Amino acid sequence: MILTKVLSENQALLDEILPVGKSTDLLVRNFNFGGHEGRVYYLDGFLNDVVMERLVGHLLSLTPEQVEKATDMQDFVDRFITYTEVDIYTTTDDVITQLLSGKSIFLVDGFLGAIALDLREYPARSVAEPEKERVLRGSRDGFVETVIFNSALIRRRIRDPKLIVEIVQVGERSRTDVAIVYIEDMVKQDELSIIRNKIKGLKVQSLTLNMESMAECLIRRRWYNPFPKVRYTERPDTAAASILEGNIVLLVDNAPSAMMLPTSILDFMQEPNDFYFPPVVGTYIRTIRNLIFLFTLVLSPLWMLALENLDRLPPGLSFLGLSSPANIPVILQLLLLEVAIDVLRLASVNTPNMLGNSLSIIGALLLGDFAVKSGWLVPDVILYMSFIAIASFTQPSIELGYAFKFMRIILLLLTYFFNIWGFIGGLALIAVIIATNKTVTGKGYLYPLIPFNWQALKAHIYRHRIRSKIE
Repeated sequence: MILTKVLSENQALLDEILPVGKSTDLLVRNFNFGGHEGRVYYLDGFLNDVVMERLVGHLLSLTPEQVEKATDMQDFVDRFITYTEVDIYTTTDDVITQLLSGKSIFLVDGFLGAIALDLREYPARSVAEPEKERVLRGSRDGFVETVIFNSALIRRRIRDPKLIVEIVQVGERSRTDVAIVYIEDMVKQDELSIIRNKIKGLKVQSLTLNMESMAECLIRRRWYNPFPKVRYTERPDTAAASILEGNIVLLVDNAPSAMMLPTSILDFMQEPNDFYFPPVVGTYIRTIRNLIFLFTLVLSPLWMLALENLDRLPPGLSFLGLSSPANIPVILQLLLLEVAIDVLRLASVNTPNMLGNSLSIIGALLLGDFAVKSGWLVPDVILYMSFIAIASFTQPSIELGYAFKFMRIILLLLTYFFNIWGFIGGLALIAVIIATNKTVTGKGYLYPLIPFNWQALKAHIYRHRIRSKIE
């Protein structure tokens, strides 16, 4: 509905929609200045009291002669509102959206429209370094739950006028702010259009789980394909680097992380530690991390294959056999430990910080020791699965880690039932699942390997030296 010049009519329109007098955090204040009545709507907890007090004090000092000089609401703002972040809205939908976003709404009798003053003070924690993405050297700041602060952290690193931050509201009820961040002359316009249209076309009530809700709405998932199509980061430097590569970053209000799009599986090969060291060291760290992580996919299936073919192995590999008799089939022991590792991980997450590390280590040692002594497990199984559990943390992406876990279990079962042909078929199945996956924009999931782009591929394989444009 359209607002009018009459304060009482505008007040009736807004009070009919807003829970005035019902919701304790929605406050209203009436003023009389320069012969005109004014009314302010604001949310408790967002308002900057000092700025509001100064602004109202200035308005109360105005005379009727001064106010009468203003011809319309825009002229009124230009003459008497000294605050910088000011907008004028004429519809009730826009006014209510701005109010519920934390802005203060100011109505003046005799002037058409409403003034939206951005006097918000956001409840926010400090920009501390993320727990999951620590670096040995480099920046120690991280994203927080406020989208404006997060965009400022990126802007601080990219002082380019071509850097664009588009704000879109998603959710019919939540109206969550989603920022689309990109560099205008570097982003691929077709990919930008796809992502922008998908976001604007979302029909949901709310983004209850912020980033995960956004990902599930944007991406059409196949239940049988667990490989992630979105790369997340809580580090502003990582998000800024992705933007400078021509990618798109999404920031969702109330989420302390960023979504980097589009994402292929090779994008997970990089992490900040690679770039905070010289090229040789960075390349070494990247190579070791990726080789070890890939090895976790095939370690237990390869051992199972060796156990089923001990008579064919050379004498030098006889140590791959069991060191003690197994009362329970090895395949069941491996599957049991796959689940037990997640149980310990969940227990450590839900354990108070002061006890978490101690209980997780002691619990793992005690359970492993008693399991061997009671005959449930053999030491060899614990050895291999312990290596897999530790090595899986070399990759910071939790989603990719679980995708590898599911693929490892499938490969293990195929190897157990079909021996060497099961192992080969399992590897082929995993390759097909990865190759048939698509990114959010429809680009190949194996890019730049398929389609082949050597310049882009070598940047994923090793850490190259940063060169100036004059070289």
